[in-house]
Amino acid sequence: MTTDAATAPMAQGVRHTGLVVRSLARSLEFYRDLLGLRELSRAVETGPFIEALVGLPEAELEWVKLRAEDGTLVELLQYRSHLRPGDGAGEVCATGRVHLAFTVRDVDALHRALAERGLVCKHPPLLSADGRCKVMYCSDPDNVDLEFVEQVLPPQGPATAGGV
Repeated sequence: MTTDAATAPMAQGVRHTGLVVRSLARSLEFYRDLLGLRELSRAVETGPFIEALVGLPEAELEWVKLRAEDGTLVELLQYRSHLRPGDGAGEVCATGRVHLAFTVRDVDALHRALAERGLVCKHPPLLSADGRCKVMYCSDPDNVDLEFVEQVLPPQGPATAGGV
């Protein structure tokens, strides 16, 4: 079976699963110290890129990427600016909210394809603050948050930077 660019799958793989947590310290005790996931990278994000990406003015969040033995990535996110207790419903910053991130070949083409099907994304593809990725947040038909990331420059180090 041959595949050309027009019929190739958009998603190349699951990039990570992101979990909004109330306390990074407490969550790291569980995921890193108890479950044994290895911490790969950590950052605090503020400014126009992250505000546009998550749709929250003056957003400030800290994230930590962790890796399981099989290579699976989990991203823990603590919103410093918009902490919302919750059950995962409601705002993107509600404690317990989850997003699934995919690496894709062409995020602009995916944005157009979603629009053609009447699905509205939170924003058009954005260039990450470090310029390494183009990133877009959307929701699936059941309102599950999805992140789509196109790597435009090679990753640096063991964890892929860019995108939340």
